[in-house]
Amino acid sequence: MMELTDGWSGLLRRSTLSEECGVFGVWGHPDAGLLTHYGLYALQHRGQESAGIAVRVDEQDLRLRSGMGLVSEVFDPEDMKNLGGRAAVGHVRYSTTGEPSMRNAQPLCVRLQSTLWALAHNGNLVNAGSLRSRLEEEGSIFQTTSDTEVIAHLAARVGSGTARHRLETALGQIRGGYALVVLTPDELMCVRDPHGIRPLCLGRLDGGWVAASESCALDTVGAEFVREVEPGEIVHIDDSGMTSSFLGQRPSRRAGLCIFEYIYFARPDSNLAGLNVHQVRKQMGRYLAVDSSVQADVVSGVPDSSLSAASGYAEQAQIPYEMGLVRNRYVGRTFIQPQDSLRQLGVKLKFNPLRKVVQDRSVVLVDDSIVRGTTCRTLIGLLRTAGAGEIHIRISSPPYQYPCYYGIDTSRPGELIAADRSADEVRDLIGADSLSYLSVDRVAQAAGGDVADFCTACFDGEYIVPPQGEHDA
Repeated sequence: MMELTDGWSGLLRRSTLSEECGVFGVWGHPDAGLLTHYGLYALQHRGQESAGIAVRVDEQDLRLRSGMGLVSEVFDPEDMKNLGGRAAVGHVRYSTTGEPSMRNAQPLCVRLQSTLWALAHNGNLVNAGSLRSRLEEEGSIFQTTSDTEVIAHLAARVGSGTARHRLETALGQIRGGYALVVLTPDELMCVRDPHGIRPLCLGRLDGGWVAASESCALDTVGAEFVREVEPGEIVHIDDSGMTSSFLGQRPSRRAGLCIFEYIYFARPDSNLAGLNVHQVRKQMGRYLAVDSSVQADVVSGVPDSSLSAASGYAEQAQIPYEMGLVRNRYVGRTFIQPQDSLRQLGVKLKFNPLRKVVQDRSVVLVDDSIVRGTTCRTLIGLLRTAGAGEIHIRISSPPYQYPCYYGIDTSRPGELIAADRSADEVRDLIGADSLSYLSVDRVAQAAGGDVADFCTACFDGEYIVPPQGEHDA
């Protein structure tokens, strides 16, 4: 039996017998809740819609606080007094296919028989819709639209066994890209999908363990990086130490890390698969200059995720690098805003051109991607208004032509500007003087591998885990 706990109840009692994003977990540290709070700040770029922390007070109780907004908006000074405990999990979220509501804020706290679980999940399941329909037919009652609750219901239906047996059985039924941290009274479990589409890493701090979506969060709390969770691995951490197991038969592919983590999503100070994200992006910019050179007066990047690629382009092309756009750092990422009208307003609030830098000059504007085209078109308009002579757009990734089903909100193919348009057609739509993309082979090369080592479905439609009908998570 599973019962969804009230996400605003404060203290949750185990004694009652009824039972894309960024994740963070701590086990065995006296300030686990506070560490999780700081870790979520470091992962804020991965989700700005909601935030939450579940703290294990003792073997009987969990304390949960979650809500809509940024980490700084959800947790006030009074909350800080209650973020103790020796184990905790945290989550920052943005909308993918689940509706943006308080009920979808994570961690999700549930009672499975007499045991409290707190689950925090990054990614999407391609078979969540069919699993949800089956579970509802069998009597399950859902109170959220998130994939995480599907996992919890599957675990609840396992007849008996340990928490790890329940979780492993549940995960054996799901398909997709995910990183998951699960806190029980006895252990912290950290899981990565069999292809490693979504990232997850481990660190040590003062004898305790820390798990995070990105290594930059480990740096923030002062944890020493140990390693990444391997594709398909379930890491079990309790007071006796760390052990691991794997989900069934390991896939034949070596890995399938989302290539877009390198291009855009991860922070530049994070390391993925042993490579620094900034250095990978800078190499992408160098390749872009080699493959798509153009005469220009200045090179500028779109802050912040494109600055590394822009600096690499400028160095390779031997064109001065300038700050052509100033970013308002108090406005969130426009890419992850769920509505187009909000994205358009967000671009104007977020960027302002430096007229003295761009006026009467030919500008190479480097961006990491063109997804819907809203941001790029608006930026070109701003630069034109500021007096830029020519504007040459250089994109450090291939045309984004296919939707992602593994945790990045890129919506339907019809909303992707390059889905059925040539580069020249996109150039005309956004109002640029020229437009060039970086090839998928070059992107993979910059990331230290070849195309087969990554999930590149958003560029080539080659889905590692095939979508199963309409995704409804």
